[in-house]
Amino acid sequence: MLKKAIYPGSFDPFTNGHLDIVKKSAAIFDEVYIVMGINSQKRRTFDSEKMIAAIESVLRDEGISNAYVSAHEGLIAEYAKTNGIKYMIRGLRNNMDYNYEENIAEVNKLINPDMEYVYFRAENVAVSSSMVKELHTYGQDVSPYLPKGIQKMLE
Repeated sequence: MLKKAIYPGSFDPFTNGHLDIVKKSAAIFDEVYIVMGINSQKRRTFDSEKMIAAIESVLRDEGISNAYVSAHEGLIAEYAKTNGIKYMIRGLRNNMDYNYEENIAEVNKLINPDMEYVYFRAENVAVSSSMVKELHTYGQDVSPYLPKGIQKMLE
């Protein structure tokens, strides 16, 4: 039986930190589903369809063939349950991330009791999508924080 994992997030934008977590996940799991959560209440900075295409380009460039990208509007725990995915991947930068993730994990376990969480330590704790968006808004060079395929999309 395939070991499938889901790595959800807004990926607005997809950073080197996200890529690091995908690489670690893809080395352990048979299939990794990178699922961009779409929240109708939140406005994205970067177009979701373009971001998905850019993430797929990054995966190809990196030679990661067991990760798949899609978007989903709704509960991630339901998506996982419907698609037979038993593992939820999360990256942690610090103890605040851990506390936040554990609260969400409790809710997701109510929806999908079979879900197991796997946490990976983030390598560059200062990098976040929010930071990259802020720097980009003010015209700063964000290329050190983004995979090349994402950089191309932003140009």
